Amino acid sequence: MEKKYEPLSLKNQLCFPIYLCSKEIVRRYAPRLEKLDLTYTQYVVMMYLWEKGESNVKDMGGALLLDSGTLTPLLKKLEAKEYVTRVRSKEDERVLNVAITEKGMALRDEALDVPCCMAQCIGLTESEAETLYKLLYKILMNMERSE
Repeated sequence: MEKKYEPLSLKNQLCFPIYLCSKEIVRRYAPRLEKLDLTYTQYVVMMYLWEKGESNVKDMGGALLLDSGTLTPLLKKLEAKEYVTRVRSKEDERVLNVAITEKGMALRDEALDVPCCMAQCIGLTESEAETLYKLLYKILMNMERSE
């Protein structure tokens, strides 16, 4: 007798293994980022700033899909660690500009081994990782379009 398709079965949910992988990957980042005194979300913000140098909070939030309620306390903590500066725009005081400091840039050198360690932990070939990356971003773009 053939089993009936169960739409609410975990084995039939694409979201469940994505959720589990995300949770496990962030957990594996933790000890590496603890050495840098960063949370995973702080690390993502720092990677953005290592790439951009500076940004306003609105653009940063859009790029990282983080709202200001998440970014504001996070940026305050990074500023307290002297990794970033936050300054109101002279043209429009509603705009908060964030720039990486020299100390924040120096942290980049300490973080250089994190991606390699995580790649080894994840265990995909370069080709597999590239395919997964493209598929995940395709999902994100499709979801943005459907809103």
